[in-house]
Amino acid sequence: MAAVAAVVPGAVALDRQDDDHRNKCKCKPPVKEAHWPGGEPPENPLFSPVVTFGNLVFLSGIGAHFDGDITSHTEHVLNELERNLEAVGSSMEKVLKVNVYLNSLDDYDGMNAVYLGRFGKRPGVRTTIAAAAGIPGDSLVEIDCIAAI
Repeated sequence: MAAVAAVVPGAVALDRQDDDHRNKCKCKPPVKEAHWPGGEPPENPLFSPVVTFGNLVFLSGIGAHFDGDITSHTEHVLNELERNLEAVGSSMEKVLKVNVYLNSLDDYDGMNAVYLGRFGKRPGVRTTIAAAAGIPGDSLVEIDCIAAI
């Protein structure tokens, strides 16, 4: 209990410092904005494909829903990620975090062969898993990411 009590006052002090900074510099708090292909959301969206918040962009998982192998699916997904990032003023080089979902870990090496170098010389962190029940829409790979703008 004592350790927790020691942490909380520090957190409160940092919050006060942030508030003081915001008041002095007249900073506006970040705003969540959803971005849609074509500009308009569908009538009842289940989720947003791209969301910006301040200087961050969050991309929903993108899959490849066509017949093909892991190479063609990974290439398609990375091209779509790049297109979506550039549409909001970011780039592959500004990606901070990537999640890769494979239909099968047997495709790990094939996905990596296409993935290598696509995020610049200093790629962000990455997690890769095989989805136990598969990926919706029969894609062999799905990738989402968080990037700076």
